[in-house]
Amino acid sequence: MDINQLIANRVLTLRNARGLSLAALAERSGVSRSNISLIERGESSATATVLDKLASALGVTLASLFESDDAAPLPLSRRQQQPVWTDPASGYTRRQLSPAARSPMQLVEVVFPPGRRVSYEQSPHSADIHQQVWLLEGEIIVTAGEQQWHLQTGDCVAFREGQPIVYENPGAAPARYLVSLVTLPC
Repeated sequence: MDINQLIANRVLTLRNARGLSLAALAERSGVSRSNISLIERGESSATATVLDKLASALGVTLASLFESDDAAPLPLSRRQQQPVWTDPASGYTRRQLSPAARSPMQLVEVVFPPGRRVSYEQSPHSADIHQQVWLLEGEIIVTAGEQQWHLQTGDCVAFREGQPIVYENPGAAPARYLVSLVTLPC
């Protein structure tokens, strides 16, 4: 399935499950109704920032927008079946590693181009979401709220979501890192 169609189906399913109209989701997220409509029809490749706003408004992690709504999810995720998406604004590529089987933990691999930056204006979630970033190659600067870390290959940082988060690659080479997300009920 095309990645934009996967995102489209997921956003529409989550919006309907919460009984939200396009107007209500637009108001909650700060994303225009027309943009949400284009995303839900698979006619728009939304940026990471827009998808993060929608995820927050729907009460889910950004990573969950890349999950399939299969009725019988499998506990195995083969590489060739893992959804890959590229942010049209920053050029970063994310691979959803976790299987479709429902789990409180999600794993995502990111390749982040040099000299690029992406910013998430997160609002508090309805769930307690913890994130760890393990840098596999390169360097990145991660800012979560008031704290900032300059990561080198092999470094790992842990923080909570629900605050503004910025990723930046100050290096001359792509950075590759693993993101682990754990969602705890509030």
